[in-house]
Amino acid sequence: MRIAIPLFDRFTALDAVGPYEVLKFLPDAEIVFVAEQAGPVRDVPKWLALTADAAFDDIDACDVLLVPGGPGARALLDDRPLLDWIRRMHETSAWTTSVCTGSLLLGAAGLLKGLSATTHWGAVDVLESFGATYTPERVVFQSEVVTAAGVSSGIDMALALVARLKDRTTAEAIQLAIEYDPQPPFDAGSPAKAPQAAKDLLKRKFP
Repeated sequence: MRIAIPLFDRFTALDAVGPYEVLKFLPDAEIVFVAEQAGPVRDVPKWLALTADAAFDDIDACDVLLVPGGPGARALLDDRPLLDWIRRMHETSAWTTSVCTGSLLLGAAGLLKGLSATTHWGAVDVLESFGATYTPERVVFQSEVVTAAGVSSGIDMALALVARLKDRTTAEAIQLAIEYDPQPPFDAGSPAKAPQAAKDLLKRKFP
């Protein structure tokens, strides 16, 4: 089972690495990181690099497509090579998935029209401009298309996907293996719950 994860300049590392840490436990999984060219690709803010094993032209099919997001995603909404590759992978994949603003790339590729989908809360307007209906759930399944909300929700999505690829017990065993038992120290993980001071600081630091 080939799982393809595209990388691009200024992607968010956890969008890709979180699901990878879950999916790598599948015994029949072949996970390949792909980019326009093989080699290192920098995240945001360019301190961490992941290595793309292959170029887009080298991968002509996959069973699972997992598109991460990040600030760099918005700059690629009219990038024909990437969007064409996403469309080709969608034609062969059993599951087409995204994390965070990776859903914007699915939308730009025309894969979310008429579907319910989720994304990072700061990108709702862009998501809906592609004909999707935003829902604030952490993970949204629409037939073979799966979207996850911001960053950390990629782990939730990958576990839910494992339950469908294999079974619930396998997903629970992987959850136990990575000791994914969220108990955040603060209840500020969504706009509905975060205090105004946190929202104001976020706007100043990351406008």
